[in-house]
Amino acid sequence: MLIKRSFSLSGHRTSVALEPAFWDVLATIAHGRDMPVAALVAEIDSDRAATQPLASALRVFALQNRP
Repeated sequence: MLIKRSFSLSGHRTSVALEPAFWDVLATIAHGRDMPVAALVAEIDSDRAATQPLASALRVFALQNRP
């Protein structure tokens, strides 16, 4: 089951669907950095390669930075 969340990134609305476990890890990381999940997603979005889908970038980030 995927959970879809919508964000405004660089002035554009976009939706991302991830498994709940990935959203949980991203929320934990964001909380540890004292920032909203949306801000963390925006940071990851700005750092990813143009050819990498946002959902993939979020999954990789979550796996590499999980607590």
